[in-house]
Amino acid sequence: MNKLLISIVLLSLFPLELIAETAEEKGLAIAVEADRRDLGWQDSQASMEMILRNRQGDTSTRKIRSRALEVTGDGDKSLTIFDHPADVKNTAFLSFTHATEPDDQWLYLPALKRVKRIASANKSGPFMGSEFAYEDISSQEVDKYSYKWLRDETFDGQEAFVIERIPQYKHSGYTRQEAWLDKEHYRVLKVDYYDRKGALLKTLLASEYKQYLDQYWRAQRMDMENHLTGKSTTLTWSDFQFRNGYTDRDFDRNSLKRAR
Repeated sequence: MNKLLISIVLLSLFPLELIAETAEEKGLAIAVEADRRDLGWQDSQASMEMILRNRQGDTSTRKIRSRALEVTGDGDKSLTIFDHPADVKNTAFLSFTHATEPDDQWLYLPALKRVKRIASANKSGPFMGSEFAYEDISSQEVDKYSYKWLRDETFDGQEAFVIERIPQYKHSGYTRQEAWLDKEHYRVLKVDYYDRKGALLKTLLASEYKQYLDQYWRAQRMDMENHLTGKSTTLTWSDFQFRNGYTDRDFDRNSLKRAR
């Protein structure tokens, strides 16, 4: 009994990652704590601008709206609607993220007036011509990966954990990822993605964080660079609103066709 009481006291006094015994336990503890700090937001909506750059630096811009629904006991649901330019207007993407099972994803193509299911084997493909893959834009559930703490270091002036994430789901385009999370708020600052050959494929930088509802941090900018092609994609976010009263009906397959 005394040993049990001592263990409880230690858990209450120290963050879990500080008393984890192995690099794997510490990596998992960091991921669990990051997830815990982002629970309870219920739902959200935001505006987004997507800027695509080719190797020569030429750009094209897309304007997008996004909605998300927090799901207890499973991954989140999200709906992404393209408003501009004309050739992608009213295109809509629906994603049901799952913790361990393959995600369910659908794409509505207004020109064809049909809903296309995204096969699990295609999750590593580019999302709407960007450098973000379909698997990158689904919610990052803890159980999707195994973890290992690699080191602590300073990144962009912030003390950060560096952890390794290895996908535990089929058809991932990555063998592993290295993620930097700041120690104060457990926000993702950077992710390096390694391809199926183990080579560095892409780097994500998340910046310009803002806090909402006195708890939830959201990056206002995400830059994804493809080191092999020289292409990059920038996402800028604005007008975040939380707790809008969305329900599952706002994220069913019929919502793709209703999206305007």
